[in-house]
Amino acid sequence: MNLELLESFGQNYPEEADGTLDCISMALTCTFNRWGTLLAVGCNDGRIVIWDFLTRGIAKIISAHIHPVCSLCWSRDGHKLVSASTDNIVSQWDVLTGDCDQRFRFPSPILKLQCHPRDMDKVLVCPMKSAPVLLTLSDSKHVVLPVDDDSDLNVVAAFDRRGEYIYTGNAKGKILVLTTNTQELVASFRVTTGTSNTTAIKSIEFARKGSCFLINTADRIIRVYDGREILTCGRDGEPEPMQKLQDLVNRTPWKRCCFSGDGEYIVAGSARQHALYIWEKSIGNLVKILHGTRGELLLDVAWHPVRPIIASISSGVVSIWAQNQVENWSAFAPDFKELDENVEYEERESEFDIEDEDKSEPEQTGADAAEDEEVDVTTVDPIVAFCSSDEELEDTKALLYLPIAPEVEDPEENPFGPPPEASVQGATAEDALAGGDKKQRQPSSEGGPAKKKPRTTTIELQGVPSDEVHPLLGVKGDGKSKKKTAGRPKGSKGKDKDFPFRPKPYRGERPSFPVEALGSSGPGGGGGVGGGMKGRAEGGLATGSLLTQSYKQHDIGGMD
Repeated sequence: MNLELLESFGQNYPEEADGTLDCISMALTCTFNRWGTLLAVGCNDGRIVIWDFLTRGIAKIISAHIHPVCSLCWSRDGHKLVSASTDNIVSQWDVLTGDCDQRFRFPSPILKLQCHPRDMDKVLVCPMKSAPVLLTLSDSKHVVLPVDDDSDLNVVAAFDRRGEYIYTGNAKGKILVLTTNTQELVASFRVTTGTSNTTAIKSIEFARKGSCFLINTADRIIRVYDGREILTCGRDGEPEPMQKLQDLVNRTPWKRCCFSGDGEYIVAGSARQHALYIWEKSIGNLVKILHGTRGELLLDVAWHPVRPIIASISSGVVSIWAQNQVENWSAFAPDFKELDENVEYEERESEFDIEDEDKSEPEQTGADAAEDEEVDVTTVDPIVAFCSSDEELEDTKALLYLPIAPEVEDPEENPFGPPPEASVQGATAEDALAGGDKKQRQPSSEGGPAKKKPRTTTIELQGVPSDEVHPLLGVKGDGKSKKKTAGRPKGSKGKDKDFPFRPKPYRGERPSFPVEALGSSGPGGGGGVGGGMKGRAEGGLATGSLLTQSYKQHDIGGMD
């Protein structure tokens, strides 16, 4: 559809619920690609479910991690997806094939990750109780960003709109602006309350259009700043926020905040209930409150890049919020009339004739003569909504949609390989040339080509505690339970260290697994999200163990 026709001259924010997306597993986090055609959802069983947002159907399921997925981000061209799980692992995925390109293991849980808006080789990672880390994917190197206070390592970070600068904020309210390439400090300021007291920075979010960004702080106020003013003030500046947004009546703390696609609205999700507050950025007035199911807690919020649509996650389900579409046929034909009952129509003379025999041929002059000019119907004009302000053309290599293969009831034994005769004849020639190296050329037992094991890089960070538990796991109680490690289940050695559970086809009666052995080891046995995983174990499934048939038909890659 032509996106220019979607420009609404009235309100440009959602008004009501427009259905839900059920990922079968419990959803924890979601993010749109750059065009809003695909929605990636991270689940508590480690899967990444990719939805085709136009058809509202599942386009692909990637069996990404063993532990819950806590953060997701698309690359600029949409071909790659970077994910983080609660077992401190960051992985890069090929969206088309579902294969893992490479993996990074951190010493502490990952709170957030973000791909560089322009350079697809860089990823910004915010580990728990550590300075932010800038990863370079091509050479697996990393740079630890400088912080204002070495004793305060509760730091959040974000790229600006074009990735030229990185903004970091700590628990004492200090914002640092660093250049992405050299990590040089170019500006800084401190967020203070009315009485010069500092407040902790919870998150920093940038608008897709314009230079504005917002800061969500612990004093329950969302402050909107202009990035150009911040750079002009320089170090230790005192910029004033453009807007201060808050809930003065209920003093609501905010779980997640983000801008609309055009940067004109700001949505904030309540940390107490499933409620979305929408403000107009230019005026600062509250225009809408969207209420979800009572008693549910909000986990994540994402605004569609080009449409007035919001996706929110609560109780493991993705809720969609959109405008109420009213059919108005007079917009297409001004003389269109809606009839309550049939009316007899009187046909005019020669009204439905193919050619009017009595009509005389007028001479073509002026505008009529221009109609005979050749019209270019092959050139595709770029869609303005998909181009940045400094770009004239769209990305021709962008991945907007995923092809869906039809499900074949009786597939061939080896659909990927050549015919049997050709493979036998080609094998003798290849053996003679390559010295009989058959193992690398043999297809895997599943029928497809053998997959290369992704490279795993261990990121060493000095002075970072390795026994931290991710906040998503919700481990509460006495001090003993908090010391539970966020790594993989213990008791695996050798090859099986990275693969504690391997799905195997099984026929006949399933053996009875002890629930304690499958559900309680690792963080999955904790409360919160882990409780959902434990419930699955009681039904005969554990995270990363045997998969149900309904999942199996969507699976792409192997387990992490």
